[in-house]
Amino acid sequence: MEDKEAKSILEALLFISGEPLTPETLKNILELNEKDVEKISLELINEYQLKNSGVFIAEVAGGLQMVTNPACSPWVKKLLATTLPTRLTPQSLETLAIVAYKQPIIKAEIEAIRGVNSDGVMRTLLERRLVKILGRKEVPGRPLMYGTTREFLQYFGLKNLSELPTLKEFQEVEGAELPPATEHGDDKEETQDIPSHQESPAEVDPETPQLPE
Repeated sequence: MEDKEAKSILEALLFISGEPLTPETLKNILELNEKDVEKISLELINEYQLKNSGVFIAEVAGGLQMVTNPACSPWVKKLLATTLPTRLTPQSLETLAIVAYKQPIIKAEIEAIRGVNSDGVMRTLLERRLVKILGRKEVPGRPLMYGTTREFLQYFGLKNLSELPTLKEFQEVEGAELPPATEHGDDKEETQDIPSHQESPAEVDPETPQLPE
């Protein structure tokens, strides 16, 4: 297969997928070796960057995905505002940030940081597959431990967790720690009509990356 044909096929796959495609998946579909897949992927990424069109090819969540050009974000946001009414609430974003930077973390530790019951917001994050159960902590009661998912990386357009800014960088930019909860009590989040998260408690995932302090 010639490079031009392979790149056309890759472009079509990324367009129709809507999800990041891993090198392993592309290798199997294109029937090429890993080196050739990497070569045509880089060429396609560079071609889109040079065109500066409305879409780019980006490395997201360990794979390749077709994404919108950041320069078009004001108009994309207008569309999303009219077609996607369900967004993450400030409570969800706050909790998600805590999980991302402190994982693996148990719910009691999340609530100690936020100062508020987090049952509702954790249920929402699990249902939206932004958070998953990593296992159980070896302490009395063996509480569940939580961490972020591949969907989390995709949602925020990250290649991996190392692309998150460090806590020190956050403090330098914002001049403060993570925002505290504004009220005490239970978070009353309505769950969206999204398939339930099916992760079951298991041993801690050894591949879960640790974030820089």
